[in-house]
Amino acid sequence: MSEKIRRRKTVARHGQLRTPGPISQLLKIIGISLSVVLVSGLGVGAFVVSDLYGTATAGAVELDGEETIPPDISAFEGGFDLMLVGLDTCEEKYAHLFGERCEGKGEEGNLNDVNILVHVSDEPRRITAVSFPRDLMVPIPECTDANGNTTSAMSKQPLNSAYSYGGLNCVARTITELTGQDVEFAASVTFGGVIEITDAIGGVDVCLATPIRDRNTGIDWPAGTRNVQGLEALQFLRTRYGVGDGSDLGRIGNQQQYMSSLARKLISDDVLGSVPTMLKLANTALSNLEASNSLTNPMMIAQVGLAVKDVPFEDIVFLQYPNLTDSQDNAKVVPDYSSAEAMWDAINANEQLEITHENSSNEGVIVQEPDTTEEAAPAPEETVSEAPAPTASAVPLPNTVKGNSAAQQTCSNGNIR
Repeated sequence: MSEKIRRRKTVARHGQLRTPGPISQLLKIIGISLSVVLVSGLGVGAFVVSDLYGTATAGAVELDGEETIPPDISAFEGGFDLMLVGLDTCEEKYAHLFGERCEGKGEEGNLNDVNILVHVSDEPRRITAVSFPRDLMVPIPECTDANGNTTSAMSKQPLNSAYSYGGLNCVARTITELTGQDVEFAASVTFGGVIEITDAIGGVDVCLATPIRDRNTGIDWPAGTRNVQGLEALQFLRTRYGVGDGSDLGRIGNQQQYMSSLARKLISDDVLGSVPTMLKLANTALSNLEASNSLTNPMMIAQVGLAVKDVPFEDIVFLQYPNLTDSQDNAKVVPDYSSAEAMWDAINANEQLEITHENSSNEGVIVQEPDTTEEAAPAPEETVSEAPAPTASAVPLPNTVKGNSAAQQTCSNGNIR
């Protein structure tokens, strides 16, 4: 693995994108960071609301190396990283929604089913969110849980077991060992939190290229655009058997589509134009959030917000950590270290990224080409800008690295044929 902290630049030749107005541009950080909240639990913009500060600091988690984090964002060499975790839990309030899966399951069985490392580069600012499959078999370091119990280091375990060994810090430590990236900030949210946060904004529109049916999550939806709220949002994020080849890798495409759509929803007038909605959303997000100590300083979070508020959608890129089938278990995957090294080298060098992978019909997400028909044209007061093609200096990622930018419209690819 190459030495840490060289940092990158992101690319994407992608679809059409409406240009936000001045207010949306100023507050875009809320849209970007809260788009991740739904899936993984980070509400960066919300932390600047001072009367919610007490909620943010309650139960904060200490990360390794927090004492060395600079007090000013400008002192972060090469940018910074945020670990975002979605927890598979059986909270009493929502356990009935999951049936047999939650019978006899206590908190000690909590799994980090969604794991996303968000890297914000140094100038020029770009954002890259790397999703890690929950079934990725990786080394897990020695970790200590909230009761002071320490587990020995393990050479090969599913990534989604890390939280059960030592909570949020254990997940961050595991990802640091795998990637070489320092994790300065981290947060997690439960599945119940996903339901409540989604309800707070009135749902998110998702695109289904083909019908999706998955009896494990209760989905039986036709093709088309669908507004998902509450439980439906969670079903969409959790389904795996209904999309692509039925593996966990197909589900990542749903999660990334959801984050892109949510970001666009959050910078819309429906949300940013409504102070009551924004305050409700901020309060709901923070009430369902487990954050690192580094995310409890309002001044630091305000600086994070300022650092990313002007990042255009085409420079917000979602990638999937490259992997190979585990030779010892076909239901698991292992790191593709060679491809991952090339990806991190480009990211840490702040190179513009060119995604070369082309999704097949067997994958869980497809790219929706922009509709150029007259009927699909934007309203007169809106403007459309083409996402720029990669420059001559753009670094092509290995074709084993899947992804897309927030400027692209993607659709879930159901496996009902």
